[in-house]
Amino acid sequence: MAVRTARVGLDAGDGPAKNVLVTTASGGVGTFAVQLASLAGHHHVTGTCGARNLDLIRGLDADEVLDYGTSEGIALRGPSGRKHDAVVHCAEGFPWSAFKPVLADKGGVVVDLTPRIASVAVAVLHWLCFSKKRLVPLILSPKKQDMDALMGLVVQGKIRTVVDSRYPLSRAHEGWAKSMSGHATGKIIVDMVKDAE
Repeated sequence: MAVRTARVGLDAGDGPAKNVLVTTASGGVGTFAVQLASLAGHHHVTGTCGARNLDLIRGLDADEVLDYGTSEGIALRGPSGRKHDAVVHCAEGFPWSAFKPVLADKGGVVVDLTPRIASVAVAVLHWLCFSKKRLVPLILSPKKQDMDALMGLVVQGKIRTVVDSRYPLSRAHEGWAKSMSGHATGKIIVDMVKDAE
């Protein structure tokens, strides 16, 4: 589902995005979003992550990586000074005001993968006002043909799953705790087969 979420996030704009920003690029959805954006031929892919994951995100073909612990990362502005046509927002806690200045002057879209009530209200306001810079809450409805195409990319080795850790089913609660801590890099796997330590 993470790869499908990333794909829907990248497709939510009004046309092909040239410059894409992925927040929390080292997370389960973010790692796929960076790879898919790069694979789709976007001109410039920027990802944000913590300092320990900078090399990982560069290795997934991001053109620019921002450490979210620095002033540049917090402002979502890198040394290139690029503005973005699309933002795949995989984190919580960023208000709309953080994104508006980094969107392209001609307009852009922020796809919020973790929408809250306030995000939905902002999105409705943007829609009603025909705003060029918009916040769009993600609505996901998986489709078999899309999943098959994405799995084909995995099988062909064009995108890869970054795995943080694996847990047997009997320790699934530990995997859940790790996920909720917000410090996983990539996906957390829970093996549903007979427990084997």
